[in-house]
Amino acid sequence: MRDTSLLQLCISLARQGGEHAARCRERGIGDLGYKSSATDVVTECDRSTETLIVSRIRAERPDDSILAEEGADHLGNSGLIWHLDPIDGTTNFVYGWPAWCTSVAVADAQGSIAGAVYVPAAQELFSASRGGGATLNGLAISCNSVKHLSQALIATGFGYAAPRREAQVQRLCSLIGSIRDIRRGGSAALDLCYVACGRVDAYYEDNLNSWDIAAGDLIAREAGATSTAFDGGPTTAADLVVAAPGIHSQLRALIAD
Repeated sequence: MRDTSLLQLCISLARQGGEHAARCRERGIGDLGYKSSATDVVTECDRSTETLIVSRIRAERPDDSILAEEGADHLGNSGLIWHLDPIDGTTNFVYGWPAWCTSVAVADAQGSIAGAVYVPAAQELFSASRGGGATLNGLAISCNSVKHLSQALIATGFGYAAPRREAQVQRLCSLIGSIRDIRRGGSAALDLCYVACGRVDAYYEDNLNSWDIAAGDLIAREAGATSTAFDGGPTTAADLVVAAPGIHSQLRALIAD
């Protein structure tokens, strides 16, 4: 019962946050701020969307902890922690590219319990609860059944720091000749959801944060995908490879350091 109520709250928060961000975008994003580098942007829409989501969690779940991208953290004592990304794909958001979303998940010591990702431009709501399967707009979804890496469409992303991007491109170069093709959408949460519904066959990336993957990784796993770190250990934000089970080991072997 707890999982059901938490899932419904994730869905409500992700939808409300995404709709707020979309309205904010229509009014204008205002002045840009910068975080880790001059390419790592943040907008007032990011901040106001996060404030909206956090205020609801604090009101409805005051004992839960919160870890949010723009810093509106809160330390609770319930053993549950919310991972929030008000706008995942902020660069896309700034440029008017529709591949951005709002991602909300709640986790315990074993990992994510429930999560939701809302994509305002497409009016798509991805969601999942632990052991309860994954859905897109309320309909069950599952990952692809591809067996051969040469037939696989792979998604990835790149970091903001130039040296890290260069290392990531080197990894991509070692992979590109062994797959069908590559996609780089600009939102980790969306890429994970696209694995879940079969729009891509796999996704890998390194140097992410918990709020980037907490909802999307759960959604992909509940849709049948296999998720690990590059070395085959438990998935972390430091590095993850999430793929259709038939190609996961093949892909991991190529990208492992």
